[in-house]
Amino acid sequence: MRKILFSGLLSLSIASGAVLAETKLKLVEVITSPDRTAVLRQQVAAFEANNPGISVEITSLPWGQAFEKLATMVQSGQTPDVVEMPDSWQGLYAGNNMLVDLEANISATGLEAKLTDKTLAMARATDGKANMIPYGFYLRAMFWNKKIFAQAGMSEAPKTMQEFVDASKKISALGNGVSGYCLRGGVGGTNGWMMFMAAMRGSAEFFDEQGNSNLADPDSIKGAQMLVDLYKNGYAPKDSVNWGFNEIVSGFYSGKCAMLDQDPDALISISKSMDNADFAVAPMPLGPSGKAYPTIGYTGWSIFKQSEHKDSSWKLISHLTSPEENIAWAKKVGVLPIYKGAEKNAFFSTEQYKGWFEELNSPNYIPLTMPTHLKGWGYFGSVLAKDRSQEALLGMISAEEMAQDWAAYLSKEQRTWMDAQ
Repeated sequence: MRKILFSGLLSLSIASGAVLAETKLKLVEVITSPDRTAVLRQQVAAFEANNPGISVEITSLPWGQAFEKLATMVQSGQTPDVVEMPDSWQGLYAGNNMLVDLEANISATGLEAKLTDKTLAMARATDGKANMIPYGFYLRAMFWNKKIFAQAGMSEAPKTMQEFVDASKKISALGNGVSGYCLRGGVGGTNGWMMFMAAMRGSAEFFDEQGNSNLADPDSIKGAQMLVDLYKNGYAPKDSVNWGFNEIVSGFYSGKCAMLDQDPDALISISKSMDNADFAVAPMPLGPSGKAYPTIGYTGWSIFKQSEHKDSSWKLISHLTSPEENIAWAKKVGVLPIYKGAEKNAFFSTEQYKGWFEELNSPNYIPLTMPTHLKGWGYFGSVLAKDRSQEALLGMISAEEMAQDWAAYLSKEQRTWMDAQ
């Protein structure tokens, strides 16, 4: 009898051990492309090899529907353990107290001394506490096609906003289906509008002290009107009203349009499709104030509080953002790394990155950070900005009406946030 009982307990113990050993993490990727998903799978496979008791299930959401799909997953109880968290969603999820505070993890692993100040600021952007570990940041600069510029009688990238408009006009006059500017009128175009409006306004501030949005200021409207006029005058492709990231990048390397403001991630596809001698990356054109405000964005990894495997989730994030993996990730997906001294890496000290580092190092270029502390910014950036800007481009509303609509929404969000402080 004792042998039977002992055997039964042993079997139960082994079975329980097997259950405990099989921790299955759910990770959701939201900025999806075949190449970057392949890199993520490689890094996750290395993690699983080093942690035999943990497996990771990756769900890749297409960016165009990712905001709504992740929200649906969370609302229906299918919340992942680890999520790729864009800056534009950080305020929503952190503001609703849904993300794990990672400060203790950062302190215990000595990360604070290794990460750049900008990285730590990104991690703590919402409420002063780290609710994500960024894996890199994006900074806008201007790609320009040297061959097309030469055909239009120009040899340099535009240095000012007026030169940018003039160059777009000259290039579009060449005909043959070539336009000056690769406009991002579809999903993900919010940063472009904010950047042009800030350049004409001469300020990176989104709100005044009372919480009123600056987007309805006359100079902000001039920036919005500039983009609307570029499209209406044919200086951007007609179908660019619906373009997202893939379309604007392919529009540039195919020669359909000669200028593109984008982050380092665009280099991946462009370098594969164009000779490096045929294009260059310059700083963003300066506004009337002598300043430019290239948008700076970031994305990282967060853990949902609903996760039942927080320790294992942190292990996964630690692996994905380790110095070795972060450099590899930055090279492959086109972000600037998160660790101090990373810019000394030979890969990032080339001419291809010169425009971005010039923006980082010159006082004339002030990085523009989106107000991601607002709970409603995710909806604004993913839905409202796209819908209203497309209406403006198509002449259904004026640029002024669009700007006033945006300002009303963001002012309400800012005042709500201020009241909660």
